[in-house]
Parts: sequence; C-alpha cells; structure tokens
Amino acid sequence: MSRHRTRTRPPVTLALPALLAVAFLLLPLIGILTRTEWSELGAHLTSPGVVEALRLSLFVSLWALGLSLLLGVPLAWLLARVPFKGKAFVRSLVLLPMVLPPTVGGVALLLGFGRRGLLGPWLEGTFGITLPFHTSGAVVAATFVAMPFLVISLEGALGGLKQSYEETAASLGAPPVRVFFTVTLPMVAPGLIAGAALTWARALGEFGATITFAGNLPGTTQTLPLQVYLLLQDQPEAATSVSLLLLVIAMAVLIALRGRWTGTPVARTPAEAPQPPEEAAAAAPEAERTPTAPAPPAGPAPGKPAAGDLAAGLSGGPGGDGRWPLHAVVTGFNELTLDAEPGTTIAVVGENGAGKTTLLRALLGLTPRAHAELRLGDTDVTALAPHRRQVAWVPQDGALFPHLSALANTAYGLRARRVPRAEARREAQQWLDRLGVGHLAHRKPAQLSGGQAQRVALARALAARPRLLLLDEPLAALDQTTRARVRHTLRTHLAGFGGVCLIVTHDPVEAVSLADRVLVLADGRTLQDAPPSEVTRHPRSPWVARMLGRNAWPGTASADGLVLAAGGRLVVAEALPEGSPALAIIGPEAVSVHRDRPAGSPRNVWQGSVREITAVGSRLRVLVGSAEAPDLVAEITPEAAAELGLVDGSQVWTSVKATEVTLVQL
Repeated sequence: MSRHRTRTRPPVTLALPALLAVAFLLLPLIGILTRTEWSELGAHLTSPGVVEALRLSLFVSLWALGLSLLLGVPLAWLLARVPFKGKAFVRSLVLLPMVLPPTVGGVALLLGFGRRGLLGPWLEGTFGITLPFHTSGAVVAATFVAMPFLVISLEGALGGLKQSYEETAASLGAPPVRVFFTVTLPMVAPGLIAGAALTWARALGEFGATITFAGNLPGTTQTLPLQVYLLLQDQPEAATSVSLLLLVIAMAVLIALRGRWTGTPVARTPAEAPQPPEEAAAAAPEAERTPTAPAPPAGPAPGKPAAGDLAAGLSGGPGGDGRWPLHAVVTGFNELTLDAEPGTTIAVVGENGAGKTTLLRALLGLTPRAHAELRLGDTDVTALAPHRRQVAWVPQDGALFPHLSALANTAYGLRARRVPRAEARREAQQWLDRLGVGHLAHRKPAQLSGGQAQRVALARALAARPRLLLLDEPLAALDQTTRARVRHTLRTHLAGFGGVCLIVTHDPVEAVSLADRVLVLADGRTLQDAPPSEVTRHPRSPWVARMLGRNAWPGTASADGLVLAAGGRLVVAEALPEGSPALAIIGPEAVSVHRDRPAGSPRNVWQGSVREITAVGSRLRVLVGSAEAPDLVAEITPEAAAELGLVDGSQVWTSVKATEVTLVQL
C-alpha cells in the first residue's frame, strides 16, 4: 500500500543558511579525510608513542566512565525523582563543565585537588594520593568534563519513566534500592547506555583539563588528544592520522546511538504490539470464557480459592490469621474516616478531582497531599514505609514491568519478600492459573492483550500477600466484552480475600456488582457511604445519579415539591421539610415523551427539543433540552421513537408523574 506524503519546500531564506551551517560543520571533517596520508596510516597509528597514548586513553576513559556511573547515576536519580531546595543550583553545577573552558576546568581542579588546593594536602597527607601529574589526575579531569553527559542523558530517561512502575513495585514490598536496580534501571537502560557511550567518548577526547591539571607526561598522563597536540609540532601528517582515529571513534558512537541522546524508557515496538482481541478464543477458549482456569492439583478448586490457602498465601508471613479489618483516618486534602471488616469491597466513586486517587495514594503513603493513620488488623502501619505496609496497588494501566515476563511480574512481590525463587515462581504460576492466564506465563506484557494484562496485574497484586488491596480503575481501558470477563474474575477472587479492597471506578456496573459498599467522595470528603442498593435508590450526588443513568436536579424543598436551582418547579408526591437542600432523582424510564401536550394525570410537563439520541442496549436514550427545566434524559423503545418520528431537533413534550420523583435530602 503506497503512502502519499505532502512535501513542503522550505523557504530559501531558511534553507540557504541551514545548508551553509551543514557545510561549515562538514568542511573540517572533509579536510581531515583529504589530508590523511592513507599509505602511511598504518605506520602512524602503530608507532610506539601512539600505541602507548591509545592504551593510556582507553585506561583513563574507562576509569572515568566507571566513576561517572558510580557517582552520576545516583545524582541523575536524585535530580529526576527527589524534590529538594537548591535543585536548580545542583543542575546548573552539573551543566557547568559542559560550558566551562576546559583549561579553566583544569585550573579549578588544581585549586581543589592540587598539592596546594583545598583537598590536595589532606589527600596526600592521609592517603598518600597525589593527583596532579599522575594518571589518577587524568582520570579525575576526564570524569569532571564527561560525567555531565551521563547525568543529563539518564535524568531525561528517568523523567520520561512513569513513576507508577516504581510506586507499584514499592506496594509489592520492594524496598527503594531493590526497586531502583530491578525496575528503574532496566526500564531506562537506553538512556543509561546512551549516556555511558557519550561519557566514554567525551572522556576519550578530553584535552584541556587534562593538560592543565595532570600535565603531559608520556606513559603517565599523555593521552591520545595530547599526543595529537605534540605531533602537530613535528609530524603534522601523523597528527592527522591520529585525529582521523579519534574522529572515527566519535562518529561510531554517534551512529550507534542514532540520535537517542536522552534515552527513552522501555516501550512497545510495532513488533511487540498486543494481539487483537483475546487470543484465548483460539488458544484457550474455556479459560477466556471462564476466567478461573483449573489450578494445579495442590491448589483450590477453580474459582474458589480455599480459605486456608488464601490465609497462607496472603498473610504476609507466619502468624497471620488471614483476616485484616481496616481503620483509617485520612487528613489533608481528604478528610474522612474509613472502617471496614475483612472481606469488604468498597467502590470509591466521585467526579474528577474528588480525591479518589489521592485517597489510595494516602493509604499507600505515597503523597504529601493527604496523610492516613492506617491500621490493618492489629498492626498500625502509619509510620511504615510504603514497601512495608503490605498494601498492594493496581494502577489504572496495570504498570506491568515491561522487561519481565508475566510469571516474573507475578512473582516480583514474593521475591521482594525474600521468598525462594522456586517457591515464588510456583505460587505465581498458581495465581496466573486461577485467573485464567497461566498459559501466558512466559510472555512479556507487550505480548498480552488488555484483558490479559489486567489479569496478570491482579494476580501480581494478590500474590504479593497484601492486607489491603487498592485498585485504581482496573477495568477502564478494556472493551465491554473483556471488561465483563475480568469483572467476573475479580468478583470471584475478591470473595476469598481476607483483607479490604478499595476500587476506584466510574462504571456503575462495577460499583454495583463488585462492591459491598459505595463510598462517594466530593472535594475529598465523604458525601455518601452506603450499600450499592441504597446509593442506587437514593444517590446524594448529582454526579453519582448521572453515573447511574438517572436524571438529577438539585434544588430547595418547598411545600409541594422542589424549587429547582436552575429555575422552575418540580411537583413531588412526598415533600421534604421546606427550605432544605435536596436532589430530585428521576429515572429515564419514568420520563414520557409526546408530540403534543399530554393530558391527564402528569403534574410535571415541559416543552423542549430533542438534542441527542443514543442507543443503550435494546433501548434509546433521548436527551431533551427545555427553557423551562434542566436537560432531561428519557429512555424509550426504538418502536416508540419511530412512531413519534424523533430526530435531532424534533419539538416534543416531556412529562413526569409526581410519584415517579424521589427527593433525597442533602
């Protein structure tokens, strides 16, 4: 299939200076190539002085690279991940050697580490270390000018890495150092490799700081760039040949990096794109249709993890009884108290900005916006670090570690808790089998579909033996069919969980089908905390009412009904105390649509126009706008819509019986 691309001719006023710039940069390189005596190239490069300088350059540059990795990697992480006063100054300090004249850098090194410098006398007197005019001095000079390349490249890669990966690893029980080496570094490997290559190339070509600080002693500090400087005086042809060698090395590094100066975190490539819909329809249709695939013989029956097995698998260690009630007092942006018995699932709902994710992060101990005094069972975990709380988190995207297989992902929390490798992998495989994805154990996350990845993320969280499980919109990215499958799987396995589970969701089906309670948040506060049936019948939030598919009109109670906040009146059968704020709930199925003004019993009648018609299952939802009342959604059959001749813009009348209106006092 051919692709047609529109080519834009650049204006001459921009193209000409750009071409001159290319020529300006290219001409000196062409000069080296044309002036090199190719017949003498081998002799020049194998002369004893050049070979010795090359050996020394490699020695110095590799040591400089090692020091840069040792010091620069932690510094890059600090700049990318930790907020602190003076960060701008530290970053400027990192960049300074890149803009400082090399000879000035050498002078600065002399005044800092020389025999008469600030630290030099102490180093010489205490350890007998003299840096100037010594190979170690050349290493220090090369490190000083080259390390910024590593720090900048790695900081850029860390900045592009979503912190949810590291936070998820911490919630699985991994301490910060383990997270850094097992999650962070592998995921920013391209940036680290790019920075290391640039650092080595820069150290290999260092001249000014080296000659100023370490001198130019053959076999001791005379590196290859310094050798070029000496050859220019007596043997310019040999200097050109050695310059060509350095040019080739530098160009090889740049070509190998292919422009990845700042690095990128591990990402999906087209070759690793997820397969279209759940391939288990072909590979394991029964496992996809019934997500609880048969477990190994030693495990529980499909879909029914045994209570003893769950207690052993989730207790977090010997002595756990497998039952952990929750008590939390959250302050800060969120102000609420949360109590729940073991086995309770709480759906957390609310509009954007209500504080749902902040609540989860406060329970994890990962946000300064809110603080949670948290007790799980008999243990107060408030003062514990996130990795020691035994609070597992599944973020919206699952945050599966892309460099690990599904099995290694699932075993990660167990390995972080020092479970032996074989035992951790065996238990991880059992959890994958229970969730119907055991046959995908050796696939990387990029090779999984959305539903499969979510099940692996859930298996990983459950396998980590948590006492509190936090799910942040775990099904939001899935299509409807896959969502139904994963919802069934989730409901099955939460039934045997001995802790408390909080699920943030915007899906009314999830809230009603998965939760024992629905916690409605508004501005970080509890607006309603009740069973799903109560929230469905009497929602106290317009947003929740609309999420549940109902019309919600706020207003003030009057003698015969409600004075609407947007203007107009609503007549109801059972009024509230006059003057109290209230919310009128009207089911879409209770709204009648007419072409002409209806006669008979309806007490609430408005004229309006059809603004939108959408299909919901086998019925149609009609949005009617009116100047006399707020927008109203009616639910009718396609046959009724055809009989009424409804299209966008149709003039209609709507009516609601007083007995069909429910008032909820706010």
